[in-house]
Order: sequence, then C-alpha cells, then structure tokens
Amino acid sequence: MSSNGSETEVEPTRVIAEGVDEEVIDTNRRVFSGWIWLIVAVLTGTYAAFHLFSLNVYPLETWSFRIVHIAGALVIGFLLYASRDLGEDTGSAPLWVTALSVLLAIPAAYALAQAGFFWQAFESGARRIEPVLETWHFGIPLITATGGAIVLSWVAGSRRGRISPPDLVLMLCAVAVAAYLLVIYNTQLRMSTGTPFAPIGISLAAIAGTALIMELTRRVTGLALVTISVVFLIYVFAGPYLPGFLGYPGLSVNRFFSQVYTDAGILGPTTAVSSTYIILFIVFAAFLQASKVGDYFVNFAFAVAGRARGGPAKVAIFASGLMGMINGTSAGNVVSTGSLTIPLMKKVGYSKQSSGAIEAAASTGGQIMPPIMGAGAFIMAEITGIPYTEIAVAAIIPAILYFAAVYFMVDFEAAQLGMRGMRDDELPLLGQMLRQVYLFIPIVILIAALFMGYSVIRAGTLATVAAVVVSWLTPQAMGPRRVGTALRLGGEMSIQIIAVCACAGIIVGVISLTGVGGRFSSLLLGLAEASQLLALIFAMLISILLGMGMPTTAAYAVAASVVAPGLIRLGIDPLTAHFFVFYFAVVSAITPPVALASYAAAGISGANAMQTSVASFRIGIAAFVVPFMFFYSSALLMDGEWMAVLRAGVTAVVGVYLLAAAVQGWFMARNARWFVRLLLLAAALTLIKASLITDLVGVGLALACLLLQRFMPAPPLARAE
Repeated sequence: MSSNGSETEVEPTRVIAEGVDEEVIDTNRRVFSGWIWLIVAVLTGTYAAFHLFSLNVYPLETWSFRIVHIAGALVIGFLLYASRDLGEDTGSAPLWVTALSVLLAIPAAYALAQAGFFWQAFESGARRIEPVLETWHFGIPLITATGGAIVLSWVAGSRRGRISPPDLVLMLCAVAVAAYLLVIYNTQLRMSTGTPFAPIGISLAAIAGTALIMELTRRVTGLALVTISVVFLIYVFAGPYLPGFLGYPGLSVNRFFSQVYTDAGILGPTTAVSSTYIILFIVFAAFLQASKVGDYFVNFAFAVAGRARGGPAKVAIFASGLMGMINGTSAGNVVSTGSLTIPLMKKVGYSKQSSGAIEAAASTGGQIMPPIMGAGAFIMAEITGIPYTEIAVAAIIPAILYFAAVYFMVDFEAAQLGMRGMRDDELPLLGQMLRQVYLFIPIVILIAALFMGYSVIRAGTLATVAAVVVSWLTPQAMGPRRVGTALRLGGEMSIQIIAVCACAGIIVGVISLTGVGGRFSSLLLGLAEASQLLALIFAMLISILLGMGMPTTAAYAVAASVVAPGLIRLGIDPLTAHFFVFYFAVVSAITPPVALASYAAAGISGANAMQTSVASFRIGIAAFVVPFMFFYSSALLMDGEWMAVLRAGVTAVVGVYLLAAAVQGWFMARNARWFVRLLLLAAALTLIKASLITDLVGVGLALACLLLQRFMPAPPLARAE
C-alpha cells in the first residue's frame, strides 16, 4: 500500500457520493419480502413494460390506454402505500378488520362481475343497459365497497410488510371501475357523456373512481392537492349560490360525473402526459438509477465545483440541476441529493437553515432545467400545442438566469463568512470523472434525437436503450436482472406522479365544465385596465397559491387551466403566458408558508422548517423576477434576432448578479451600505426591461455603486459580522 504504484491504483476510486440512486422509502410505504415482494415486483415491472410496449410497438385506443394506465397505478398504489404512517409491526391485521374487508369485497366483486355481464350483453347486440341494473347491481355496490374500504383503511391502519385487507378491496374496486368504463367507452354510448342520455353507470363509476384517485393522492402526496380538489368539487354544486364572477348556472351530479372521467377531465391533458411522456422518462430515470448514473452526476459536480469557496453549496446547485430535471418533484430531488450535500455544507460553515435552503432552491431549479424540466415541458406541449423542442429551447436562458442567481447568492454568502472550498484529498479526482464522461451519453442522445426531429416517445426510448448499453462499460452492467430491476423501479416511481396527474385532472375537469377559467380571465382583464403590472402580480400570486403543497406537474396543470387563459386574453403570447405560470407554480415549492422542498430540506438539515422556507425564498428570489423579465423581453425566450437574444441574455445575467448583491449586501468583495444596496436593487430592476434606455440607466446605477464601493470605507458592521 505504501508504494507509488499502489497509491495510483487506489486514488482513481476516490468518490464522495454513494447511494444517491438508492430508493427513498416513505414513512407510509410498505416494504415486502419473500413471495409477496416477488408478486409486487412482477406487477410493477410488468406495468412499466406495458407502457413501453404500448408506446412503441402496439398502441391501444387512447381512452382505453388511459383507463388502464390509471387503474394499474391505483392497484399498485394501494399495494405499496398505506393509509397512514407505518410502524415496525409486521403481524397480520386484526380479525375484525379482515372480516369487514371480506364483507366489503363481496359488493366489489359483484360490481366487477356485473361489468363482465354488461360486456357480454353488448357483444350479444344490446345497445344499452337498463338503468336499474347499472344503479343497483353495479353502481351502489361499487360505491358502498369503495367508501367502506377507504374509511376502514383509515380506522384499521396497516402493517409494514403486509398487504392490508381494506386495500385489497380498494384494488378490486379500481379494477371494477376500469372494467366498466372499458366496456361502455368502447360502444356508441361514449358519445353521450355530459348529456341527459348518458348511462347512470358512468356517473357512479366516476364517483367511485374519483374517490379512489383522491385517496391514493392523499397517501402519496398529502392533503394539499386533495383539499383543493374537494374545494373545486364543492364549487361544481355550490356555484349557482355564489355571488359575483364565481356564480354560474350549475351542473347536475349525473351530468358532471358522466363527463369528469373523460378527456374533459381525468382522462384529459394531465393523464395524456402521465401515460406517455412522464412514465417514459420516469422509466428512463429508473434505468439511469439502476446503472448508478446519479452517483456519477454528484461526484462529477464535486470534482468540478468542490474546490470553490463554499464548495458543497455550489455542488448542490450543479448536482441538483442535473438530477432535478429528470426527477419530477422538487422535494424528491432534495431527498436524493440533499442527504449528501446538506451535511457537507454545514461542515464548511453554512448554517443549518442556509444549507437546507440552498439545496431546496437548487432542487426546485431542476424543474425548470431543459431538456426535461421535471416533465413540465411535456405538459406544456400537450396543453399549448407548441412543439416540445421550441419549449425546451425557450427555457434555456430563464434556467441559466435562475441558476446563476442562486450561484451568486451562495457565493456572496460564502465570501461574507470567509468560507473555504474542499481540499483536493476530500474530492473525487477530476481526471477519473472525465474518463467516465461517457455516462452522459444517454442524455446527449435524448437531446440530439429530439432536435433531429424524432418524437418525444422515440427519443426517450432511444435514451433508455442507450442507458443500458452505456452501463456495459461500467461495473454496474445491466443484464436481464438489472433491466428487470429498472422496470420495477420505474413502475414504483411512477405511481406518485400518475396519481397527482389524475387528481389534477379532476380540477381541470371542474374548470373546463364550469367555465370558471373564463370568469377568472375576465377578472384579469378588469385588473389590466387599471394596470397590466397589477394583473401580472395577481396572476403570480394565484399561480403560487394553486401550486402550494403540490408536485410540479400538478401545480402547473392547475395554474395553466386557471391563470394562463386570462394572460393570453391580455394579449400575451401563449408561450410567454404558460412559462409565466409554470415558473411560479414551480417556485411554490420554496414559497412560505407551504414550501414542500424547503420542509424536506429542513428535515435533513435539522433546522426550523419555516426559517428554512424563508431562507430558500430569499436565495431563489430571482425566480420571482425572471418571469417578469421574459414578459417584458420575449428575447429571453429565444424569440427574436440572435443579437437581441444575446443582449437580453447578457443584461439579464448582470441584472440577477446585481439583485443577488443587493439581497446579500455584498458587492466588489466587501459588504455594502444600505443605500448602495438600494441602488443595486434599482439597477437590477431597470435591467429587467430590455430596452436601450433602461439598460443604460441600469449600467449607470451599477457604475455608481462600483465607485461608491471603491472609494467609501467599509461599513463598521462588516467586521462585526
């Protein structure tokens, strides 16, 4: 070991990040073993493989595909996620729970059998089913079993390594809902949804399906999205009694629910995206995870940025940007990379809340990082009809501005506190990391395929295959077993976001069927008559409010349905309008009082959750300014001549630098006095609007700050701090 030769053999294996790709087990997530684990693994792997097969080889009819997509997620979701946090008890359920579950399973099985009889009737030439049969032999038993099993699961709890009997009933109910809808929607009765002629069974199945979706969403993401969904559902029937712009004529229970489980709601844009692009890229991420590429991303970030002052904070920005763009949730990204970066930030001198806040802000930024943007780009393409490649290109400069601002913020804090970087012997070897740079090939292939004109599905599939091939060059070579593991991981990882998208579809359905989006647009138009800026600020606040407590995809889908149409009616370009609400829906993850990413980071850092959320809001403050930047200058979205784009980009970077300096009170390698900070803020704001006059004013103010910092003595408080 003491010889030079042996030392050179040991050094290239030096890494910091290990286990970044390990699964994070939620507190209510069941962990199985033995034959139960094998059954669940086969089920989840088959679910992921089914999507790959359907998307690339044998496409199913659209509505049928989406119904199966949701039903599969419900079945797997109720298998994996308990109704509440689990203890270590792995024993069997109490006898009374099992007995009640068996009683509830009888009407659930009866409803499923009736769906089979209905199919036989249509095959025999029937044109519709008698309402009394649909009501009393299908709908009422199904709703009874669904409601009873949900309540029983709340009361009874569950065991860590056992399948809960009430959840088995819920799985059966999910299959019954899907079976009935597959039968009805493949007949001429599909055209009757939303009319008085719609079969009553559709409404009853939709009520049960909506309850199942909301219960699973509660289990995987908490109450925030479910609460908003309940408020919207109440609005459907309370609308006729509400005053002002919220009032509308109203919908009957039958008419609403016969249409909410169609492409106007649950089977609409959000499920369209989750059943195609999102699950495809989750599977892609699972293949990267199975081949340990996540570990490489973080080690590469340490090798590149770890030596800079406050190195781990800058590593968090780099690594979280790489991981976050394919992760899909800000909080999930915090957990995967923050468990490594947050302790290291604390080690070099950042406070507990600063460490958590930096990771939260960086992880949130991953959701706006092209080309994948945490799946948000695909939903935007689906809703707007704008080509995905155009959206990805438009996102480049805003993403650069966000990460540049976060970088400046953490760098200035590191300078103020006199922090050092990490030593060479604490870091991975850059040469070793560069020799493994081929691990980026799957992402390069993904980007290249997209811009060569391949469809998103084909490009994602090619990138997934590339991940397998590239793994053969590493110790984690993917053979059949690892491919199976990756498919299983993909199936499991997709459940949360599929449930969220289906639940968001309920809200989208309410908005489209009640017309509340149009009334909100009228409100924005009224505000714009007084001040367009006031209308934009109001739109910002509503987007943040709607996004609080929700994953990125759901937050954007809801905000896009409520806010974006109003902005477009103001005359704003659709791409700009949707980027505007997308950014604010994303940064709701670091906006107090409900800041999921900040709370996740606080749990790792040990800091106060609210203090961490306030700190992350401050660090990510550029994200609250950037949307106004590209509103006033569409060149920041690559709309215009290249010289205009270049000038807008450069002045915007200078603007966020000055903004960070004003917020942190650090400029020209020293603390800044209060009036210099005000001038810096004014300079930053004038550079938001890309015009020659405002740019010149901003440059003049920045020069004044520079001279003041150069010739005035440092404030006495600088040394005290």
